[in-house]
Amino acid sequence: MSELRQDPTTNDWIIVAKERTQRPVQFARTENRAPLPEHDPSCPFCPGNEARTPPEAWAYRTGRANEQGWWVRTIPNKFPALRPEGSLERRMENGLFRTMQGVGHHEVVIETPSHNTPIPFMPDGQVEEVVLMYRDRYLALRDDPRVKYLILFKNSGERAGTSLLHPHSQLVATPIVPPYIRRKHEVATQYFDNTGKCVYCEMRDEELRAGTRVVLETERFVVIHPFASRYPFETWILPKAHHPSFGQIAVPEAKEFARVLKATLLKLWKALNGPDYNYILHTIPLKDENEEYYLWHAQIIPRIAHMAGFEMGSGIYITTALPEETAEVMRKAEGE
Repeated sequence: MSELRQDPTTNDWIIVAKERTQRPVQFARTENRAPLPEHDPSCPFCPGNEARTPPEAWAYRTGRANEQGWWVRTIPNKFPALRPEGSLERRMENGLFRTMQGVGHHEVVIETPSHNTPIPFMPDGQVEEVVLMYRDRYLALRDDPRVKYLILFKNSGERAGTSLLHPHSQLVATPIVPPYIRRKHEVATQYFDNTGKCVYCEMRDEELRAGTRVVLETERFVVIHPFASRYPFETWILPKAHHPSFGQIAVPEAKEFARVLKATLLKLWKALNGPDYNYILHTIPLKDENEEYYLWHAQIIPRIAHMAGFEMGSGIYITTALPEETAEVMRKAEGE
């Protein structure tokens, strides 16, 4: 019989379709990826092609800006969803339809000069530099008074929505707090008001006590497959220290997060034969950074299942994988 599980962080219900549950090995990618060159002369993110991108916003480098010599480079997106210029004035059309100009920031973090080295196979030090760049750019964009929310994310592979194969991530800073984010944080706020505790910290600690959905634990982080996972092999990385905002982490914590992120992505790679995936760094709206109701965390979603009509129409996700079983597969997958 199928089972309904409730996500304590959103109050959403998830269906675990046990009758249709697939063995974890059935989710592995069946086709092999074509090998990529270390350098692609046609790729705008490869060294030597810096003139083909907008001028860099920040880079870890030797030498002059917008030339070779960098090892992590951040640029404005050439085709941005939001731009720094414009007005925040909101206008009404026909008394009902509200509009405003697309003001904000949309940046691309080019993670490595190497065209064919994704995060799971980078040296630890390189991944640490990528995460420190995330932190630097988060702190820089936070200073724009027009920015209300920042989201860091990575699309890896065609199924995840990427258009360029060179390893990169993105950061979008918006002049609004999206309603979806507000709804999530309303649940967390209500839980905190009722209990005086953070629901994410409570969930993390309960997962540690249960143990069956824990993938990896380090001094500062725990990796889990959530009790009410929406997707097969959905993976969360949660810090043990209570920081509502990703921008509040210290450098040592950022470096350890980088190593945990790399190890987790390598486990996913080996368990699922290099799946396409998205990851998102969830953080608190800027005005609430000193509130205690939230915990920043990372969510990794392998793109091995698809939403269908029921999910789109109801908002209730159906998963055909038990997180207890997928976590066990991940624990056994080599991540070093």
